[in-house]
Amino acid sequence: MDMRERIGTALKDAMRSKEAERLSTLRLINAAIKDRDIALRGEGGEATVGDGEVLSILGRMVKQRQESARAYEEGGRLELAEKELAEVKVIEEFLPRQLDEGEVTAAIDAAVAEIGAGSIRDMGKVMAALKARYSGQMDFGTVGPMVKARLG
Repeated sequence: MDMRERIGTALKDAMRSKEAERLSTLRLINAAIKDRDIALRGEGGEATVGDGEVLSILGRMVKQRQESARAYEEGGRLELAEKELAEVKVIEEFLPRQLDEGEVTAAIDAAVAEIGAGSIRDMGKVMAALKARYSGQMDFGTVGPMVKARLG
């Protein structure tokens, strides 16, 4: 079952069980995917996004909500922060398990060895290999500096 089918099934289940908050978040996910579909059609690309692109959309959605929750907490709006974090939990159900620090380090080492990267100039190739293989499983914002340190 691909990502769209999983999300669609979860959406129908949330409708049947009348889970308003979950349903709202699932609709947001669907809307984000459809927005990307429309953008791709406008660029003359493929009509629908694949699972890899769906994973990156979900990853961005999680990151946005975590940042919003942090901002709400700093502003003393705890009820809004809790709402954002509840949405994060629903979105994360569709993401693969996040790799821990040891697994990320091993993945970086494997990608560096596979590509034969020897200098910082090869960082783009290493990052591309990691994104292709581990999309949705690691935060590339923190992986970038790790790769840089490994190659530098």
